[in-house]
Amino acid sequence: MARRASLAIAATAMAMAAAFACGTAAAQAEAPKYGGTIEVGSVYPTISALSWDLGDWNWKQNYDTGQVYEQLFAADLSKARRNGGKYAFQADAWLPEDAIRGELAESWKWTDPLTLEVKLRKNVRFPAKPGVMEERELTAEDVVFSYSRQSASAKKIPTYFDHLSKVEAVDKHTVVFRFKEFNAEWDYRFGWGYYSGIMPKEVATAGAANWKNVTGSGPFTLSQFVQGNSSTYAKNAQYWDTEKIDGKDYKLPFADKVVLRTVKDEATRNTMLRTGKLDVLEMVRWTAVDELKKSAPQLKWSRWLSYTGQYLALRVDTKPFNDIRVRRALNMAVNKQEIVKQYYGGNAELFAYPQHPDYSGYFEPLSAMPESVKELFTYNPEKAKKLLAEAGYPKGFKFKVQVCACSQDHMEMLPLIAAYLEQVGVRIEIQPMEYGAFLSAMTTKTNAPGYMMNNGHTNPTTTIRKSFVAGQVWNASQWSDPKFDARVNQAFQMRDLGKRQEALRAMTRDILAEAPYIWLPTPYLFTAWWPWVKNYDGELRAGAVRNGPIYARAWIDQEMKKKLGF
Repeated sequence: MARRASLAIAATAMAMAAAFACGTAAAQAEAPKYGGTIEVGSVYPTISALSWDLGDWNWKQNYDTGQVYEQLFAADLSKARRNGGKYAFQADAWLPEDAIRGELAESWKWTDPLTLEVKLRKNVRFPAKPGVMEERELTAEDVVFSYSRQSASAKKIPTYFDHLSKVEAVDKHTVVFRFKEFNAEWDYRFGWGYYSGIMPKEVATAGAANWKNVTGSGPFTLSQFVQGNSSTYAKNAQYWDTEKIDGKDYKLPFADKVVLRTVKDEATRNTMLRTGKLDVLEMVRWTAVDELKKSAPQLKWSRWLSYTGQYLALRVDTKPFNDIRVRRALNMAVNKQEIVKQYYGGNAELFAYPQHPDYSGYFEPLSAMPESVKELFTYNPEKAKKLLAEAGYPKGFKFKVQVCACSQDHMEMLPLIAAYLEQVGVRIEIQPMEYGAFLSAMTTKTNAPGYMMNNGHTNPTTTIRKSFVAGQVWNASQWSDPKFDARVNQAFQMRDLGKRQEALRAMTRDILAEAPYIWLPTPYLFTAWWPWVKNYDGELRAGAVRNGPIYARAWIDQEMKKKLGF
């Protein structure tokens, strides 16, 4: 009897698996449907557009303008997992070398070790924008203009384009990049990275900071912006690209509109998803997942380890944090294992920053680290007290910590960290700040001795450069070591991938041991979407925080949406 029951269960399971496989195959071959609006809850839910002017060098500009402004390169989404590939395309600014395609670039080649020639696609059009520009073709001069404008910006990240000597248009569709020296991030720096958007000069003339002037060659046009609420993008009927589905090419984009929502209240975001007011919610904290799965069981999910590391930066140019004993003591005083287990309910990794575990060849697990690093992730308040006494602070000290009020996670976690530090005599004054003022404090290097923040892993090289090279914008600890800077520069010039990975692993080990931060766990996050969102599987970025190419390829099955009661 038991055997027959087991066989019956097995047969049922096999039938269900076969049905699922058939359904998956059918879904993959399903013809796209045009029309409708994709409503998206932002992965940066509390932060509205920071600026529409690419020359302002704000980190979020590709998220806000990436539906409109295209770049030379983008993610090759044909290699996404939903297409049988191996990539989730969730990293904030990392594209594997075998998953990059030409976007505006039709082809590219090195004509010599320091000269890169890029051939642009022909007949890519900028649509007409009343009061800004007439319709016209994109040319090599637009690429040169965009690069030159970025490079001349007073807000440019120091050293960012120092590897280039000249960028020139040699004919209507050919751009040549002349290098002073090889840089391992050449394609990221001005190809698919944060500051690589190609903007027509007419927009700059009209005023690039005004959203009403924004126009580009991308799949959508910016049709409406409501500060603190939403950005709405309408279909660009002249868009050049296509998507191949079941062997047939279809003109992009499929949706008539994409709306990126800024919803500061977490409960409101989750309710909007559950009630179908959002088709996609790009970021869901673990605390809400179980309830959403119960109340909306049709939702589809992806779970991913955050590509944004978090830490409490300690300004090493101020006392007492110029003393490594103090910095190491504060790390040992915080019970990071308990934060993983209790605060995050196990939905976090103790050690996953500055390198991300997905960065194969660059990331080393904590078990492979030297004792000087392992010790920083082991709760040891007694040794912390001893180190503080040796450094001249037997009774501890007090310092100010700035935190962004926009981060509910940090606002909740920081009091917990304060309680740990109090156990070794260290007290903190918590200063919540709105995002604009919080970001400005770091970029102007006026941040407090303690600065609680998220910081994107970005990619395996940038994560080290931006955080620990002297003078860099995102170096909140003000870390400065000329020898370390020289090592970073040498690594960037290494053409040999294996040698570059070895160099980055060594630098990562060394900077971890120096403890310019209180290193904190990296949480797992979730993306949720309704099954009526087709040709989508939780992908988040097709370049540096850029989702435009992803939503250009997604469509809404409006019949399914109605059948599900929405």
